[in-house]
Amino acid sequence: MRITILGSAAGGGFPQWNCNCRNCAGVRSGSVNAKPRTQSSIFVQPDGGHEGVLFNASPDILEQIRSHGALQPARALRDTAIAGVVLMDGQIDHATGLLMLRERNGKLPLWCTDPVEEDLSQGLPVLRVLSHYCGVERHRITLDGGWFSVPGVADLRFQALPLSSKAAPYSPHREQPVAGDNIGITLHDQRSGKSAFYAPGLGDITPAVFEAMRSADAVLVDGTFWTDDEMPKLGISSKHAREIGHLPQSGPGGMIEWMAQLPATTQRHLIHINNTNPILDEDSPERAILTRADIHVCEDRMTLKL
Repeated sequence: MRITILGSAAGGGFPQWNCNCRNCAGVRSGSVNAKPRTQSSIFVQPDGGHEGVLFNASPDILEQIRSHGALQPARALRDTAIAGVVLMDGQIDHATGLLMLRERNGKLPLWCTDPVEEDLSQGLPVLRVLSHYCGVERHRITLDGGWFSVPGVADLRFQALPLSSKAAPYSPHREQPVAGDNIGITLHDQRSGKSAFYAPGLGDITPAVFEAMRSADAVLVDGTFWTDDEMPKLGISSKHAREIGHLPQSGPGGMIEWMAQLPATTQRHLIHINNTNPILDEDSPERAILTRADIHVCEDRMTLKL
């Protein structure tokens, strides 16, 4: 199984277009040792296969396709290696890239939960818009522990797990969450037996979530904020990380503490990193803490092989 990191930043990307925080201003000027990043998405393929599954379709999807030849194998006049799309939630930065795939030949195969389908049909009617173009062949993701697969992608199967996080601001569930607003996914390669757990938006580590992390050979989980009060301290927002559905890395009960409890052989990766997070600065003391803990910060164009 190959997991390609198409984008590793949170909403707005890095640098964010209107932000002049230390990180964003520094990466533009070259005074901060950091790499630009597009908004988070991964592409998963079986070993030796062309077709794969796109997890989340960010607003940067066209740039990501241009940057990764594997997504455009050029076997026909019009071609794509995207056999299907799986959405982890209905957020703008994970779903509006679907509109950029509207020229597809035939309906776009899409897997999502019922709450996400509702949000993308009503609050942000992406699916209704696509009905005027290629259309959508929607498949329901259930939360009963069952496995599903994507036709054309041999040997890979997927299992969804409901997460404690936040629905999109335009969702009727924003302040009254329901199961399926946000999910994590276990990716399993039936040929090699290897697996990964992917959860870019994660507000709390429940026993079920930790078991999924502990059982995986690699985890790619929420790396949005370093501290719970990161944005209020910078004067960017009054909202704390946990308040908007993201578990910070540092502090009691933070992601670093949870990752320390994983088996020594588990690959640990942070993804969906906000532009304000000091771990983007590769020379920062925060980044050094992660390095000592054997926790890796995802970058665009990384490939993990399991």
